[in-house]
Amino acid sequence: MATGSWLSSVQSQRAIAVIRAPNVELGLQMARAVVQGGMKLIEIAWNSHQPAALVHQLRQEQPSCLIGAGTILNLDQCWEAIAAGSQFFFTPYVNLEMIQTAVEQQVPVIPGALSPTEIVTAWQAGAVAVKVFPIQAVGGVAYIRHLQGPLGHIPLIPTGGVTIENAPEFLAAGALAVGLSSQLFPAEALKRSDWEEVTQRARQLLRSVGR
Repeated sequence: MATGSWLSSVQSQRAIAVIRAPNVELGLQMARAVVQGGMKLIEIAWNSHQPAALVHQLRQEQPSCLIGAGTILNLDQCWEAIAAGSQFFFTPYVNLEMIQTAVEQQVPVIPGALSPTEIVTAWQAGAVAVKVFPIQAVGGVAYIRHLQGPLGHIPLIPTGGVTIENAPEFLAAGALAVGLSSQLFPAEALKRSDWEEVTQRARQLLRSVGR
């Protein structure tokens, strides 16, 4: 997928649903619920159960969405995600070999980074954007705002502490988009199979970011 096309889609949506599922069927239900709420960017964490199968099935079932992978820790998982049809993937840290592989395969990669040095290293290696994680540990919205001065040319996606309520603040501070998991999929709602609550949370999130 072309970098420009991916960035345009993210700029349009401004929010990514991050799914960690103990089984494929639950993962499918989680994805369907946020899609029903209007979300079109879905990241399947690779520590889910059978994540490749989940990505593959969602690519078939939700053709209007972009389905990607997350929590990619090594090159083997990188290749698994690509083979499954992931249209983008996130890593929790900067790994130059994985970034280079993604670039060569033309799959947008968003590495996790925290310091300005890590962020610039990932960007210069070919990352399409950089995941700032865990954002709450380093000052939240204020940290994103402070990065804009020297690094405003690098698209940043904060995760780890982003809520439906503070998502607009991160975007106003300069973030390209935000990633949310437990905020969209509360444990109690999943336990009850309350998919309407998940759908409503997705709608609320998109309203909060102006979409």
